[in-house]
Amino acid sequence: MKPKLVVLSGAGVSAESGIATFRDAGGLWEGYDVMEVASIDGWYKNRKLVLDFYNMRRKQALSALPNDAHHIIAKLEEKFSVTVVTQNVDDLHEKAGSTKVVHLHGELFKSRSTVDINLVYPVQGWELNEGDTCERGSQLRPNIVWFGEAVPLMSEAAKIVSKADVFIVVGTSLQVYPAASLVDYVSDAAQQFVIDPQMPFIEKGNNMTLLETFATKGMREVAKLLDKIF
Repeated sequence: MKPKLVVLSGAGVSAESGIATFRDAGGLWEGYDVMEVASIDGWYKNRKLVLDFYNMRRKQALSALPNDAHHIIAKLEEKFSVTVVTQNVDDLHEKAGSTKVVHLHGELFKSRSTVDINLVYPVQGWELNEGDTCERGSQLRPNIVWFGEAVPLMSEAAKIVSKADVFIVVGTSLQVYPAASLVDYVSDAAQQFVIDPQMPFIEKGNNMTLLETFATKGMREVAKLLDKIF
């Protein structure tokens, strides 16, 4: 049986594919106040603005390509049973070939009903507009977990993380909760790696390796270390 490897990935992984991160933009995404475009209050205040914002992000993501970090994570499936738990809403992990991806904060290329959260649909192309409705006639919204909303996949993610033999944190500042709390579920026996150019404060355990670098370089180093350990 293959060892279980879990990757917790954040915006720093997608940044090297040209997708802008919230952290690096001074609290703005492409010039937008995050609370105007990524909160339920923003949705009720200006639905068209929110839809246009995610249309722009979707159009950008369509042309983005996976980088070496994504490809290395996908290749790890040859030796490990890999689950990617990502805070990213893009599909770059899937494009690279990862087969088990849990999107904590939703998926950019899906929409959902505003009256029934179980009605989820793929977005064809990059546009989701006013007047696009679910089968119950309700306006569709981006299938994104906005600030102030519950993260429905947290319990599932915590169970996955608790069973990891190897746990890799890459491209996340560990400042966004509840996702950041997943590190608390990792077994002390697990091999742990944290990769980030601005290393978050984290209590270093005996089995933990800290790599203060970008996602692509860090994942190359981790892959070499794993070859020596397993």
